[in-house]
Amino acid sequence: MAKLTAKQLEKHLKARSHDDLVLDILELFRRLEAVRDFYQFRLDDSHNEELLDRCKAQIKKEFFPKRGLGRARLSVARKVITEYAQVSNSVEGQADLMLYYVEMGVKYTNKWGEINDAFYNSMEKMYEQACELIAKEDMPATFAARCEKIVKAARSVGWGFHENLEAAYHQHIKPE
Repeated sequence: MAKLTAKQLEKHLKARSHDDLVLDILELFRRLEAVRDFYQFRLDDSHNEELLDRCKAQIKKEFFPKRGLGRARLSVARKVITEYAQVSNSVEGQADLMLYYVEMGVKYTNKWGEINDAFYNSMEKMYEQACELIAKEDMPATFAARCEKIVKAARSVGWGFHENLEAAYHQHIKPE
């Protein structure tokens, strides 16, 4: 079967009755956590803290599970941030998660030593994106101290990692 397009779905949905659409949405709600989160935000913004905590726990688990070594699957941790942004309209929450990802990465490399280029590139890119978002949304007062703490924690890391984080910090958060 060919991939369903938005236009095909729209045509299908318009042909369904209101009651059938309600039943479909309820079924999605029961089956998919992302749908539950989406509607939770639509109906109650206070859900944000709970979702943020759950997302942070998922990110932390990739780097520092309760038992054993962290796998540091960056794609898994980044996906958590992407999914959060899809269900929440909290820019502050998104910036918080992005910085948390970098904090976990810096902590991980400080604990286990040098990793690899892909690891550091991912951390640098996420930090840069977080700093850009923070500056764009005029939130430096909220996040400046935390951004600076990340830069300081990365001082002992090689490969130009510290310098790249510091450059992003000074470009977006605290221009010199």
